[in-house]
Amino acid sequence: MTSLQTRAATVEARGAPGRVPTARRPRRWRGWAGGAAALAVVALASTFITYGLGALGDANPAAAVLGETATPADIARMSHEFGLDRPFLEQYVTWLGHALTGDLGRSWFTQIPVAESIAERLPVDLSITGLAVLIAVLAGGAAGIGAAVSNGGRFDRIVTAVCALASTLPAFVAGIGLIVVFAVIVPVFPSGGYVPPGEDPVQWLRLITLPAVALSLDTAADLARQLRTGLVAALRENYVTGAVVRGLPARRVLLRHALRNAAGPAITVLGVHIPRLIGGAVVTEAVFALPGLGQLTGEAALKHDVPVVQGALLATIALVLVSNLVVNGVVARLRGAR
Repeated sequence: MTSLQTRAATVEARGAPGRVPTARRPRRWRGWAGGAAALAVVALASTFITYGLGALGDANPAAAVLGETATPADIARMSHEFGLDRPFLEQYVTWLGHALTGDLGRSWFTQIPVAESIAERLPVDLSITGLAVLIAVLAGGAAGIGAAVSNGGRFDRIVTAVCALASTLPAFVAGIGLIVVFAVIVPVFPSGGYVPPGEDPVQWLRLITLPAVALSLDTAADLARQLRTGLVAALRENYVTGAVVRGLPARRVLLRHALRNAAGPAITVLGVHIPRLIGGAVVTEAVFALPGLGQLTGEAALKHDVPVVQGALLATIALVLVSNLVVNGVVARLRGAR
């Protein structure tokens, strides 16, 4: 069912909440199995490409670690210790097997475990991305609902204009503008840096607010536009008219009935933006001097520290896949609740 009309009629006739027929449950399980299989294939292909890019590099890590005074025998010995003298597929299978257990190897230069370095930097990106998603959902959701309610009115036109501007503004440009306004002209927020939430929660929130706002603008704009379009269409459906005729409160009709149907495409749009938010967090780090995965990956790439680069890319891929799985689950839940 694509609307709540049939469900509302069932509730009126039977006096009980609508239930998903038992015959449809196997189809839902098949859908989950197919989605999990697709994610597994994407994850395997992504790890293969990630490891392959590191292996195709023309730099000699053994020579870089040992320095200019290293002899060919020393370089060969170090290459053997790194496992670089084995066939590519053998190296990949070994690396993937270790990665599945949480062992991403060690940095070729510092000998610090890659997983430990990522665990130290990842909370920075998760903080920015999480707050950006929250801001996008709250701001975009409120703007989209308000624009749909005042369809064709002044607020609708304002939201449309603001969304058009926000969607064309890159995150780093928005970040620079926010620093100028809120850290220089009106010094409300700091311009950069990071403090773990365990040390100072208030300062942590102040430090990640501007990066999160800069990162959330594009997502909030697309979410508002999609939600407005879906709600305008949903509010014209017959089941909404029937609910109003039966005397249901307008707020209940809007939030419980129309919004449930319109939220699916909007959540799908949010799922599309989450990988961009994760990637944008890496770029935003440079503007706000945040010690996250972007800084770690950049430093490792300059030194040709392949294990660190591969580990950071693998962590990013895992975040994207998990976020897509969560979004798909929420959309499926909304569809099943109709």
